[in-house]
Amino acid sequence: MIQLPIIGSVLEAAGTILEKKVLRNKDMNFKNYTTYEFLSIVVTMLPILYFTWKISTAALSLQNILVFAFVILIATFANLLIFYSLKRENVTEFEPLWLMQPLFVIALAFIFYKSERNVTLLWPALIASLTLIIAHVKKHHLVFDKYILAAILGSFLFAVELVASKSILQYYNPFTFYFIRCFFILVICVALFRPSGKELRNKKSTLMILAIGIMWFFYRAIIYYGYETVGIIFTTTIFILSPALIFIFAIIFLKEKPSIRQIISTIIIVACVIVSIILRG
Repeated sequence: MIQLPIIGSVLEAAGTILEKKVLRNKDMNFKNYTTYEFLSIVVTMLPILYFTWKISTAALSLQNILVFAFVILIATFANLLIFYSLKRENVTEFEPLWLMQPLFVIALAFIFYKSERNVTLLWPALIASLTLIIAHVKKHHLVFDKYILAAILGSFLFAVELVASKSILQYYNPFTFYFIRCFFILVICVALFRPSGKELRNKKSTLMILAIGIMWFFYRAIIYYGYETVGIIFTTTIFILSPALIFIFAIIFLKEKPSIRQIISTIIIVACVIVSIILRG
């Protein structure tokens, strides 16, 4: 089971780097990109739905349908805010803001789910999350412009979505749940933005968007599976490895330069993840 979140961390890091590369295209605005990414996810998932489709009758209760509708609405806003920020910010500038999501997830899970109130596992998760934020804060981040505020709010909304999803995940196969979520986000984006598709004439960008779609649906399926089998806090702690990978990938592929604090924080992250694995036994 430990291997899956580690694979998910690699997928998250690679997906974020590719997203930034696509968003660097001056003709690609964040609204159209959001639409194209969810189109990619929906299309690439279609071949596996026959083998993974599963919905329990309990999922069709009014309460559970309303929870899913809430998840879809929050996820739509979260994605738009994150892509709005990422379009403008460099990955090394965006990362500390995105890193607030694990902290939000851990805090909300601890508050709303009794099964997640394991103090032994809570401390390594909090230390790793706080270390990430402290290690990446720079002076200019104290100026809360609209892009920074969008990233912070987007991170919080993603945390709300993930924690809310936990309450209904048991009624779906992880792939089924993610497909339905993404399909309705796509419908909302198409209705709101009506993209022309001209940006997809760039074959390189189109192929990268397709690759991102494949990465994200496997990544989310791993998260949902982890939430159901080992819990939110433990899964989130393992996924905190992804920022370390993001900063390594940013150096290699985007030619961005890390700070000494980022290097030290990476070591602390790995140590916290190892401690969590040992404590859980």
